[in-house]
Amino acid sequence: MYIAIAGNIGSGKTTLTELLTQRYNAKAYYEEPNNPYIGDFYNDMQRWAFHLQVYFLGSRIQQTLNMLSAGNADVFQDRTIYEDAHIFADNLHEMGLMSARDLETYMGIFRLASGFVPRPDLLIYLKASVPTLIAQIRKRGRAYEMNIDEEYLSRLNAKYEHWVSAIYDGEVLVIDKDTEDFVENPSVLEKICRRIDSLQDNAPKH
Repeated sequence: MYIAIAGNIGSGKTTLTELLTQRYNAKAYYEEPNNPYIGDFYNDMQRWAFHLQVYFLGSRIQQTLNMLSAGNADVFQDRTIYEDAHIFADNLHEMGLMSARDLETYMGIFRLASGFVPRPDLLIYLKASVPTLIAQIRKRGRAYEMNIDEEYLSRLNAKYEHWVSAIYDGEVLVIDKDTEDFVENPSVLEKICRRIDSLQDNAPKH
Protein backbone atom coordinates (compact mmCIF):
# COMPACT_ATOMS: atom_id res chain seq x y z
CA MET A 1 0.00 0.00 0.00
CA TYR A 2 1.41 3.34 -1.12
CA ILE A 3 -0.11 6.44 0.51
CA ALA A 4 1.08 9.93 -0.46
CA ILE A 5 0.43 13.07 1.59
CA ALA A 6 0.20 16.31 -0.37
CA GLY A 7 -0.22 19.91 0.66
CA ASN A 8 1.19 23.41 0.79
CA ILE A 9 4.10 24.55 2.94
CA GLY A 10 3.05 24.30 6.58
CA SER A 11 -0.05 22.17 5.99
CA GLY A 12 1.08 19.37 8.30
CA LYS A 13 2.33 16.72 5.88
CA THR A 14 5.27 15.60 7.97
CA THR A 15 3.22 15.40 11.17
CA LEU A 16 0.54 13.27 9.49
CA THR A 17 3.19 11.06 7.89
CA GLU A 18 4.69 10.42 11.33
CA LEU A 19 1.31 9.63 12.90
CA LEU A 20 0.27 7.22 10.16
CA THR A 21 3.66 5.52 9.97
CA GLN A 22 3.44 4.75 13.69
CA ARG A 23 -0.16 3.63 13.40
CA TYR A 24 0.49 1.18 10.57
CA ASN A 25 4.08 0.24 11.44
CA ALA A 26 4.97 1.35 7.92
CA LYS A 27 7.95 2.93 6.16
CA ALA A 28 8.03 6.72 5.86
CA TYR A 29 9.70 8.70 3.09
CA TYR A 30 10.09 12.39 3.86
CA GLU A 31 10.83 15.41 1.74
CA GLU A 32 14.55 16.19 1.50
CA PRO A 33 15.12 18.57 4.48
CA ASN A 34 18.60 19.75 3.52
CA ASN A 35 18.19 21.22 0.05
CA PRO A 36 21.32 23.38 -0.18
CA TYR A 37 19.48 26.01 -2.25
CA ILE A 38 16.44 26.61 -0.07
CA GLY A 39 17.79 29.44 2.06
CA ASP A 40 19.14 31.25 -0.99
CA PHE A 41 15.85 30.67 -2.79
CA TYR A 42 13.74 32.43 -0.17
CA ASN A 43 16.13 35.39 -0.26
CA ASP A 44 16.36 35.62 -4.07
CA MET A 45 13.74 33.45 -5.79
CA GLN A 46 14.56 34.42 -9.37
CA ARG A 47 18.25 33.59 -9.00
CA TRP A 48 17.77 30.19 -7.37
CA ALA A 49 14.37 28.86 -8.53
CA PHE A 50 15.66 26.46 -11.18
CA HIS A 51 18.45 25.13 -8.95
CA LEU A 52 16.03 24.53 -6.09
CA GLN A 53 13.52 22.66 -8.23
CA VAL A 54 16.06 20.47 -10.00
CA TYR A 55 17.56 19.46 -6.67
CA PHE A 56 14.12 18.58 -5.27
CA LEU A 57 13.27 16.60 -8.42
CA GLY A 58 16.52 14.64 -8.29
CA SER A 59 15.92 13.91 -4.62
CA ARG A 60 12.40 12.71 -5.35
CA ILE A 61 13.58 10.43 -8.18
CA GLN A 62 16.17 8.88 -5.87
CA GLN A 63 13.56 8.48 -3.14
CA THR A 64 11.23 6.70 -5.54
CA LEU A 65 14.01 4.34 -6.64
CA ASN A 66 14.66 3.59 -2.98
CA MET A 67 10.96 2.90 -2.39
CA LEU A 68 10.75 0.52 -5.33
CA SER A 69 13.90 -1.37 -4.43
CA ALA A 70 13.02 -1.69 -0.73
CA GLY A 71 9.78 -3.52 -1.45
CA ASN A 72 8.04 -2.37 1.75
CA ALA A 73 4.41 -3.51 2.02
CA ASP A 74 3.15 -0.18 3.37
CA VAL A 75 4.69 3.18 2.48
CA PHE A 76 3.76 6.75 3.43
CA GLN A 77 5.35 9.55 1.41
CA ASP A 78 5.60 13.19 2.47
CA ARG A 79 4.90 15.12 -0.77
CA THR A 80 5.01 13.68 -4.31
CA ILE A 81 6.95 14.14 -7.51
CA TYR A 82 3.77 15.51 -9.12
CA GLU A 83 3.68 18.49 -6.77
CA ASP A 84 7.24 19.44 -7.62
CA ALA A 85 6.23 19.85 -11.26
CA HIS A 86 2.56 20.84 -11.35
CA ILE A 87 2.58 23.10 -8.29
CA PHE A 88 6.00 24.56 -7.55
CA ALA A 89 7.83 24.67 -10.88
CA ASP A 90 4.73 25.78 -12.80
CA ASN A 91 4.04 28.51 -10.24
CA LEU A 92 7.60 29.80 -10.38
CA HIS A 93 7.33 30.05 -14.16
CA GLU A 94 4.03 31.94 -13.97
CA MET A 95 5.57 34.36 -11.46
CA GLY A 96 8.39 35.09 -13.88
CA LEU A 97 10.92 33.44 -11.57
CA MET A 98 11.76 30.54 -13.91
CA SER A 99 12.28 31.06 -17.64
CA ALA A 100 10.34 29.09 -20.25
CA ARG A 101 13.63 27.42 -21.28
CA ASP A 102 14.39 26.35 -17.72
CA LEU A 103 10.83 25.10 -17.20
CA GLU A 104 10.93 22.97 -20.35
CA THR A 105 14.27 21.48 -19.32
CA TYR A 106 12.82 20.72 -15.92
CA MET A 107 9.59 19.23 -17.30
CA GLY A 108 11.55 17.03 -19.69
CA ILE A 109 13.31 15.45 -16.73
CA PHE A 110 10.01 15.20 -14.85
CA ARG A 111 8.23 13.44 -17.74
CA LEU A 112 11.06 10.95 -18.03
CA ALA A 113 11.05 10.24 -14.30
CA SER A 114 7.29 10.11 -13.80
CA GLY A 115 7.04 7.26 -16.29
CA PHE A 116 8.36 4.82 -13.72
CA VAL A 117 6.76 6.34 -10.63
CA PRO A 118 3.81 4.27 -9.36
CA ARG A 119 0.64 6.22 -8.68
CA PRO A 120 -0.30 6.26 -4.97
CA ASP A 121 -3.15 4.01 -3.87
CA LEU A 122 -4.45 7.08 -2.03
CA LEU A 123 -3.46 10.74 -2.07
CA ILE A 124 -4.29 12.59 1.16
CA TYR A 125 -4.55 16.29 0.34
CA LEU A 126 -4.15 18.61 3.31
CA LYS A 127 -6.04 21.74 2.32
CA ALA A 128 -5.39 24.86 4.40
CA SER A 129 -6.02 28.60 4.18
CA VAL A 130 -3.09 31.01 4.16
CA PRO A 131 -3.64 32.11 7.81
CA THR A 132 -3.51 28.46 8.92
CA LEU A 133 -0.34 27.90 6.89
CA ILE A 134 1.32 31.04 8.30
CA ALA A 135 0.45 30.01 11.87
CA GLN A 136 1.98 26.57 11.33
CA ILE A 137 5.09 27.98 9.64
CA ARG A 138 5.70 30.37 12.55
CA LYS A 139 5.04 27.64 15.09
CA ARG A 140 7.72 25.34 13.69
CA GLY A 141 10.15 28.25 13.41
CA ARG A 142 12.39 27.34 10.49
CA ALA A 143 14.56 30.41 9.91
CA TYR A 144 14.56 30.13 6.10
CA GLU A 145 10.74 30.10 6.03
CA MET A 146 10.21 33.28 8.04
CA ASN A 147 10.26 35.48 4.92
CA ILE A 148 7.73 33.47 2.90
CA ASP A 149 5.32 35.85 1.21
CA GLU A 150 1.60 35.31 1.85
CA GLU A 151 0.84 35.91 -1.84
CA TYR A 152 3.26 33.13 -2.73
CA LEU A 153 1.38 30.73 -0.42
CA SER A 154 -1.93 31.89 -1.90
CA ARG A 155 -0.71 31.17 -5.44
CA LEU A 156 0.43 27.70 -4.37
CA ASN A 157 -2.99 27.04 -2.83
CA ALA A 158 -4.66 27.91 -6.13
CA LYS A 159 -2.27 25.55 -7.93
CA TYR A 160 -3.07 22.74 -5.50
CA GLU A 161 -6.81 23.21 -5.95
CA HIS A 162 -6.47 23.06 -9.74
CA TRP A 163 -4.15 20.04 -9.63
CA VAL A 164 -6.36 18.01 -7.30
CA SER A 165 -9.61 18.87 -9.09
CA ALA A 166 -8.52 18.91 -12.74
CA ILE A 167 -5.18 17.13 -13.27
CA TYR A 168 -4.59 14.34 -10.76
CA ASP A 169 -6.67 11.28 -11.63
CA GLY A 170 -6.10 8.97 -8.66
CA GLU A 171 -7.97 8.36 -5.40
CA VAL A 172 -7.99 11.49 -3.19
CA LEU A 173 -9.02 12.16 0.41
CA VAL A 174 -9.28 15.88 1.18
CA ILE A 175 -8.69 17.00 4.77
CA ASP A 176 -9.51 20.66 5.47
CA LYS A 177 -6.92 21.69 8.06
CA ASP A 178 -8.90 24.84 8.93
CA THR A 179 -11.62 22.69 10.47
CA GLU A 180 -10.11 19.17 10.64
CA ASP A 181 -7.00 19.21 12.83
CA PHE A 182 -5.81 15.64 13.16
CA VAL A 183 -3.44 16.58 16.01
CA GLU A 184 -6.04 18.31 18.20
CA ASN A 185 -9.00 16.15 17.15
CA PRO A 186 -8.43 12.36 17.25
CA SER A 187 -11.66 11.75 15.32
CA VAL A 188 -10.08 13.32 12.23
CA LEU A 189 -7.18 10.89 12.38
CA GLU A 190 -9.68 8.04 12.76
CA LYS A 191 -11.51 9.28 9.66
CA ILE A 192 -8.26 9.13 7.69
CA CYS A 193 -7.46 5.67 9.03
CA ARG A 194 -10.90 4.36 8.08
CA ARG A 195 -10.27 5.39 4.48
CA ILE A 196 -6.86 3.69 4.52
CA ASP A 197 -8.32 0.56 6.13
CA SER A 198 -10.96 0.39 3.39
CA LEU A 199 -8.17 0.30 0.81
CA GLN A 200 -6.56 -2.60 2.61
CA ASP A 201 -9.87 -4.43 2.92
CA ASN A 202 -10.55 -4.04 -0.80
CA ALA A 203 -7.02 -4.88 -1.96
CA PRO A 204 -6.73 -7.95 -4.20
CA LYS A 205 -5.93 -11.11 -2.26
CA HIS A 206 -3.00 -13.17 -3.60
